[in-house]
Amino acid sequence: MSSVDARAVGRGALAGVLLIVPLTAVRAVLDREIEDFDGSAWVPLFAIALLATYVVAGMVTGRRTPDAPLTNGLLAGVGALVLWLPLRLIIWLARSESQGLFTGSDPVFTVGQLFGQVLFAAVFGLIGGIIGARTLRSTAATREPTS
Repeated sequence: MSSVDARAVGRGALAGVLLIVPLTAVRAVLDREIEDFDGSAWVPLFAIALLATYVVAGMVTGRRTPDAPLTNGLLAGVGALVLWLPLRLIIWLARSESQGLFTGSDPVFTVGQLFGQVLFAAVFGLIGGIIGARTLRSTAATREPTS
């Protein structure tokens, strides 16, 4: 039976959010500097980078929980997103934009976006958990002498 290691999940989620924060800061700067940012090649690059942060969160956790990397990696990816959401809310409040949080023509969050992000965070965190556990196992296998 697999178990959840809250410490490992917390470390993975923290690693993920520590990557998400500077990534979104750079994205915000480029969004202000580039006239047609939404139509530029930067958008898919940042999307891939965001998914990679979930993989890293899962990897950190998977290396610490090789017996249950799927569950713990999934939770670390979702945990990184959950840690990021209050920060995004604070940014929205500090900017005091006319943009609505959940309503209006261009809301900060929509139900579909939140659902999609949770899904992507879970899947890519799970993938990271697998990668983390496998790298740990392959490292351990190379250290052990063969018979």
